Amino acid sequence: MALPRLAAVIGAPVRHSLSPVMHNAVFAESGLEWSFTRFEVVPGGAKAAIDAMAVLGIGGYAVTMPHKQQAFECVDEVDPAAEALGAVNTVVLRDDGSTYGASTDGNGFVESLLAEGVAVADRRVAVIGAGGAARSIVNALGRVGAADIVILNRTRASAESAAELAEAARAGTFDDVADADVLVNATSVGMGTDDLPIDAGLLRPDMAVADIVYHPLETALLRAARDVGATTVDGLGMLAHQAVLQQVIWTGQRPDPATLRRAAEHELASR
Repeated sequence: MALPRLAAVIGAPVRHSLSPVMHNAVFAESGLEWSFTRFEVVPGGAKAAIDAMAVLGIGGYAVTMPHKQQAFECVDEVDPAAEALGAVNTVVLRDDGSTYGASTDGNGFVESLLAEGVAVADRRVAVIGAGGAARSIVNALGRVGAADIVILNRTRASAESAAELAEAARAGTFDDVADADVLVNATSVGMGTDDLPIDAGLLRPDMAVADIVYHPLETALLRAARDVGATTVDGLGMLAHQAVLQQVIWTGQRPDPATLRRAAEHELASR
């Protein structure tokens, strides 16, 4: 019989992370003898945390800011997405004692779109933002065959840097939204406010609109998109689906994303 395992999210701060409730819901439902907690790890402490995995019997980490880049430098092997991004959000301790790092955010985002019937292969996608989340999304969109990925960002140099992560990507302007099949807000605009990252007049009923913000669940952007008849995908989709991929890496089992989503919704409702 396998021994009980521990997994955790490391970051600073991590007190508001939804990872514990989401992953523990899966462990409880599956019967796996795993449990999930959170560790507040000071900036610069990722190496020490990863070195401690074998000693403390920690089977896996979810890695959040500010540790993603340092964790990338500390693990023994990484997946293609992490290699391209220079960052990991998932670490697993393998049976031979080595560590493997992955980036599940971009793939999780794409899976959240597919789950809502939004295809991205051969489609034109406009991504607002050029930060870490946007970069992971751009890279994933490129790997699944998006025909055109235009990056909209206030700082063009950052958009050009993100565009290097996918062959079909380029820096653009908000005029490019007119040609987009899929629009993605990969910024924090709309978190706790009614601000919109673009002019609502650019939204069309024939486009799909996704927002990585999940608190509130329906952002001002998604509300405006729904009002014009567009297909909408909220930020909990990405969060749940990337967590599914983390579970696969840690345990080898693929849970139902609905389990993770329900746990996250219940937690958010209590905040």
